[in-house]
Amino acid sequence: MHTFLKSNVFSISFGTGLSKLAGCIRQIFIAAAFGVGITYDAFNYAYIIPGFLLIIIGGINGPLHNAVVAVLTPLNKKNGGIVLTQVSIKISILLLGLAILIYFNSSLLIELLAPNLSYQAKSIATYQLRILTPCIPLSGFIGLSFGALNSRRKFFLSSISPAITSITTIFFILFSWIFNPQNTSSNFLTYTGLLAFATLAGTFIQFIVQIWEINKIGLFRLESTFQLFKDEERRIFKLIIPASITSGLSQINVFIDMFFASSFQGAASGMAYGNFLIQAPLGILSNSLILPLLPKFSKLRSYRDKIGLQKNLISGIEYCFLTTIFLTGLFVTFNNQIVQLVFQRGVFDYSATLKVKNILIAYAVGIPFYLYRDLLVRTYYSIEKTKFPFKLSFAGIIFNIFFDWFLIGAPLKNFGNLSPYNFGVVGIILSSVIVNFIVCILLSFNLRNEDIHLPNLDLFKKITLMSLASFIDSTLCFTILKTTNNFNSNFGEFLLLIFGSLTFFVIYFLLTKFLNVNKLKIHQNRI
Repeated sequence: MHTFLKSNVFSISFGTGLSKLAGCIRQIFIAAAFGVGITYDAFNYAYIIPGFLLIIIGGINGPLHNAVVAVLTPLNKKNGGIVLTQVSIKISILLLGLAILIYFNSSLLIELLAPNLSYQAKSIATYQLRILTPCIPLSGFIGLSFGALNSRRKFFLSSISPAITSITTIFFILFSWIFNPQNTSSNFLTYTGLLAFATLAGTFIQFIVQIWEINKIGLFRLESTFQLFKDEERRIFKLIIPASITSGLSQINVFIDMFFASSFQGAASGMAYGNFLIQAPLGILSNSLILPLLPKFSKLRSYRDKIGLQKNLISGIEYCFLTTIFLTGLFVTFNNQIVQLVFQRGVFDYSATLKVKNILIAYAVGIPFYLYRDLLVRTYYSIEKTKFPFKLSFAGIIFNIFFDWFLIGAPLKNFGNLSPYNFGVVGIILSSVIVNFIVCILLSFNLRNEDIHLPNLDLFKKITLMSLASFIDSTLCFTILKTTNNFNSNFGEFLLLIFGSLTFFVIYFLLTKFLNVNKLKIHQNRI
């Protein structure tokens, strides 16, 4: 991998790894405290809108982050601080107005997002959404500060910052167990509203930490001259608007998925647990592979070095599929052990494990397309070509509505199901996989219109061979697993998962090396 990636990939991977570890512990606590019950179901609906803004607007690789990286990277500290201040004020005012609107219409929004939820679940979700609304204006500055930090190559804090909310949630649950050991919903503060209060507190602490760090590197300036740097401001907003929809394709589709999932009891909780298990390693890959490429792409574009940009992109694509196909095989092979070890304790029983492991397999199938779509979308707006991804996002949303509806039996009121194929919650997840696959194909072929030519046939051959290696690897490991899976203790299952994962990695590494689709070198400091 190039020098730029080598100098930053460790700090990004380490920081993101710590964040994902904290997130994993948070989910373990949530599973033990709430299982797949009504409170966590309700929280997942309440969190849809604030979560969309926190993840897409305020997250790493979100529109604000990427727009600020593209615009602030060439500017000096003083000018960058002025632009950041001007944009922050305008974004915060806009999001504050949105938060007020959501607060006073929270009941209506929950009804629209989850029409088939029970009355009790809707009431809890409405209460939680009102608690979460202050997160909305905070998300704007968090996203801007991520971009500002990364434009100065300060990757570690932005990578570890999400851990703050996870740690806060863990403390809230611990205090709840101490002061409300029965975990009854009689006390809204310590049980029903606990996750919402924890998320709000964590977001606020994260906001304070970001202000402190921005001030430390000299980009926090209270004074602002609104007549200066109009072009830079305009460029940021020009990138933000279409990119908010483009990069938020999966999050916008969460609205749609959750709408259909409200017909299935416990579906929202099951999808949250399954998605978390996928997003934990996927987030590390995304931040490690894609995050350092964005400022690199922006610089190559400013130098008009299309060949260099093309080579970096092709290399990124190869590593994207090499790692994600490995993850898919790993999750499919060891799904039962992973869910049991991570979640099965407290009120999360074996029936919950069965539900979540099927959901995990469906999510695992879509890992390669999720990350590849992410890489392509980021490539488009790092070169400030957002029109096609913008249009494609709308098409993707329409596709997702159709496939969600069709894969749960194509239900029509008063007519029943029109299709004999009803895959339930798994069908909703597979719908997103299909949509991401279609979007990836269209984004790839459209790059030639931007004078970026990918060797599509060569890449397809390599991806096919990687998939073959993963399939052979999974078959071998699953056969071994069936003959050794007689452990009745968590420690035994843990050892089996560790040994099995290492075996899976070694076999995959050797097979991909043999098939000449793996450029990783164990003994050299390059990728």
